[in-house]
Amino acid sequence: MENLYATLKEKGYTRIKFKISKTQHLLIKGKINGVAGNFILDTGASNSCVGFEGISLFELSANDSDTKAAGAGGTGMATQTSLNNKLKLGHWNNKNFGLVIFDMSHVNEALRQYKAKPVHGIIGADILMKGKAIIDYYNHCVYLK
Repeated sequence: MENLYATLKEKGYTRIKFKISKTQHLLIKGKINGVAGNFILDTGASNSCVGFEGISLFELSANDSDTKAAGAGGTGMATQTSLNNKLKLGHWNNKNFGLVIFDMSHVNEALRQYKAKPVHGIIGADILMKGKAIIDYYNHCVYLK
């Protein structure tokens, strides 16, 4: 098979490296509103999100939401939303990025129990679909267009 990186670069894709944590999560670095953070790349998360502490860290404008979050940590979790943010993953940018904000303490507590570093948030399927993502597990990178 020809070189995947060269083929996708020719088609306008950007390569972003990720690491695999002790818990087998895909970890990716990024910036929200110019502020660096560590995130889990999660194909099963419908929306990208950060914890409540991310409001001040990433300078988010948060609005209350009637939507309740559900995930591995449970159901019925209160949420807020933040629209019109800037996301940068490697050289890939999105200048109109929406986030769900909720209590991520259960996520980070689970990571700590495995002696893994906590994360600021999750990059979900909303971004993966917008960027027409191709995940290369073997070479530990994701391609976004």
